[in-house]
Amino acid sequence: MAGPLLGTKLHVPRGRPGLVARPRLTGRLGRAGESALTLVSAPAGFGKTTLLTEWLAAAPAGGRALAWLSLDARDNDPASFWTYLVAALQMAEPGTGAGALSLLQSTQSPMETVLATLINELDALSTDVVLVLDDYHVIDSREIHEQMAFLVEHLPPQLRLVIATRADPALPLARLRGRGELVEIRASDLRFTPDEAAEYLNGTMGLTLTARDVAALEGRTEGWIAALQLAALSMQGRDDAAGFIAGFGGDDRYVVDYLVEEVLQRQPDDVRGFLLRTSILSRVTGSLCDAVTGQDGGAAMLAALERGNLFLVPLDDHRRWYRYHHLFADVLHARLLDEQPDGVADLHRRASDWYEHNGERSEAVQHAMAGGDLERAADLVELALPALRQGRREATLRRWLEALPEELLRARPLLSLAHAGTLLMYGEVDGVETRLRDAEQWVAATAAARSSAADVDDTLIRRVRGEAALYRAAQARMRGDAAGATAHARRVLDVVGDDAPLERGAAAGLLGLASWMTGDLEPAHRWWADAVTNLEKAGHYADMLGCTIALADIRIAQGRLHEAMTSYEQGLRVAMAHGPAVLRGAADMHVGMGGVLAERGEPGAALQHLLTSKELGEQAGLPQNRHRWRVAMARLREAEGDLDGALDLLDDAERVYTPDMFPDVRPIPALKARLRLARGELGAALGWARERGLSADDDLSYLREFEHLTLAKVLLARHTAAGDDHSLSEATALLKRLLRAAEDGGRTGSVIETLVLQARARQAQGDLPAAVTSLRRAVTLAEPEGHVRVFADEGPSLAALLRAVDKAGTARTHVRRLLAAVSATEGDAPAHQGLIEALSERELGVLRLLGTELSGPDIARELIVSLNTVRTHTKNIYAKLGVNSRRAAVRRAEELGLLPRSTVRGRAAHPDR
Repeated sequence: MAGPLLGTKLHVPRGRPGLVARPRLTGRLGRAGESALTLVSAPAGFGKTTLLTEWLAAAPAGGRALAWLSLDARDNDPASFWTYLVAALQMAEPGTGAGALSLLQSTQSPMETVLATLINELDALSTDVVLVLDDYHVIDSREIHEQMAFLVEHLPPQLRLVIATRADPALPLARLRGRGELVEIRASDLRFTPDEAAEYLNGTMGLTLTARDVAALEGRTEGWIAALQLAALSMQGRDDAAGFIAGFGGDDRYVVDYLVEEVLQRQPDDVRGFLLRTSILSRVTGSLCDAVTGQDGGAAMLAALERGNLFLVPLDDHRRWYRYHHLFADVLHARLLDEQPDGVADLHRRASDWYEHNGERSEAVQHAMAGGDLERAADLVELALPALRQGRREATLRRWLEALPEELLRARPLLSLAHAGTLLMYGEVDGVETRLRDAEQWVAATAAARSSAADVDDTLIRRVRGEAALYRAAQARMRGDAAGATAHARRVLDVVGDDAPLERGAAAGLLGLASWMTGDLEPAHRWWADAVTNLEKAGHYADMLGCTIALADIRIAQGRLHEAMTSYEQGLRVAMAHGPAVLRGAADMHVGMGGVLAERGEPGAALQHLLTSKELGEQAGLPQNRHRWRVAMARLREAEGDLDGALDLLDDAERVYTPDMFPDVRPIPALKARLRLARGELGAALGWARERGLSADDDLSYLREFEHLTLAKVLLARHTAAGDDHSLSEATALLKRLLRAAEDGGRTGSVIETLVLQARARQAQGDLPAAVTSLRRAVTLAEPEGHVRVFADEGPSLAALLRAVDKAGTARTHVRRLLAAVSATEGDAPAHQGLIEALSERELGVLRLLGTELSGPDIARELIVSLNTVRTHTKNIYAKLGVNSRRAAVRRAEELGLLPRSTVRGRAAHPDR
């Protein structure tokens, strides 16, 4: 989201001295610890927030960490809502939700992925957390309600959710109630009892009412706390309290109107005027009040109002920001509209000016709209466009644009284009054409007026034409019109000047994408390089680093590992120059460098880069780094012979996978199929090929090249396992076609792998000279760039052919590196340790950590897997050892010699945690 977060929204409101203790309610809150959701629902003025602050002050969240979020109407933007919610969680447990926040700040991440990531991160917490959402009734966004329903339905046991609201939220309350997972505190619970009313009126408010007077007033207000407070204020200084109470009646609405009028009439004119004029503000501070009222002394007035108990709620510990009690503010605003209707627009204009001058453009827009100054609102929205786009505030932008009249949008091409862009971001095509035509018609009309208007802005015309073409390219891409997308992207480059690097960079990226997807890699690399240059000029460094990954991926496909490494190193310098805390992408560069080093057969150096990426944290990475890191680490685990660990990582990578515009040329399911083959699970690999609809006779394309190479490996494995000559013939024919396609496309990385597999196929056919020839050629291509893993993946079966290549004198130094690499894979197998069913390497790793003080989440973090994965392994360990607890598993492991006794640290307090 654009702009800084308001820290005051994340603090528990201060409790007031002299509050009436309500143990009957705080006790219920304390006993509701095992329920997923606690709902405190009642109309305004029933003391919902006060009750929660009293409960938390008496027994802070039942010993749990506390997260608090005070919501307001601006949080109807999903990006704002979830950003604040994660920020609240991070106040309780630093770092919580970092991955979800990273995804949220990416324009590519669907909310389902963001929520799933957040839930998984919460599930990994070792500390229980209470999350309080106050004033949830201000949320009317259907999207947020649906997203919250998803969160509630999948709430991990570590999180207890408390919602305070004036109206029941659109959540699955009936289902939760039926499952016994909902605790409800409602208006009938919150109403003051006669005893509580007496304590409040005579104790807190200092009145001297008789028991009869208290009972009468409590009966007439039905225990409504706000009405009692207003009544008490009205009675202060009166001699005839009984007469006042006797004349007090009517339903709640009239009672409130009467009492507020009584309170207001007793205030000095300056205080009353201040209250009315500042009632347009959702929060108040001294200088803002000065700007709106046109008078000095705002801070002193606020301090006096707080001392006078006039419904002012402090929002921070420094007593700088406040808000009026919502009920009081509503009535004040209603009185303002009745008494000073002609002055309201000017008050909003002053507030808008103040917010604009203080850098809070979002509030400035809101007040301009509330004051009916739509021209000013449109000006402010135009100024806010860059920040809104970078902050992923499409929902806010769309809401503002759709609040502006049609004629205003048509007259402002940048707003027309912004509306088109927000529609496209939501995957909506309807309405885009209208907005693009509006912008283009403005260009035509402006160009026609050129001869009679000396101040025509040619720069603006070019910008509008360029953005229109860019959105037309995106529109064509959404419709599957690749040729149209390319044509419009080229038009962007023809229209915009060198002073529009952002548009030029975006267009170059679209053109690079088109070439990349067809396997035309050299033009793709040139376009992406152009995109990087322009994005750097535009100051969009995170996007630039994303394009750097594209450049490196293309070079890797071309087999040019040195240039890929150089791209990552240059990107890392840019990222570190700005600092990981400011610019995301440093973590991605380390992952890329680790991947290149792993392919070169340098696992130690590769691991250091991957660990550095992890230490930087997910906040230092682009959204896709979460799955790319796991894929790279899986590659290292595979090289170590830890196939179980590698598969766990790929499972996790698939779970957190975040798609982007880049073609998915090495899909995770294909990587998993290769691991299945390495584990001897031919059936699973064949199942993958069937599921993907792959055959040796398919038409070939670059997008499926990796899958078809994987299919060739599957066919060769089937021949080896079953002596299936047909599979061998299919593999041989497929590899021949794949080799020709890769050579024609200059994809040397694929050429090397194809030649290695072709050597294996020819060896299986008994044609050793041809096999050696293929492998010699692969080695010759691999040696300058240092490719190792592509050979080592084939294991010891390749050793005899490599020795033949060595005898032929081809790249002997490199061949001997390859021989060492393939030999290192011999003997990698799970440990059996005399058990009826062996523990896998990964299960042994989990078992070792079960014998330490680490909790389940700690073990997951140590092994870099999800908590669910640890639980699955633990369940398997228990089954294989014939035990049903952690302590028993460790003891049995000692007996079998799987664990030395010295590793057992004794988790007496939580043996099965």
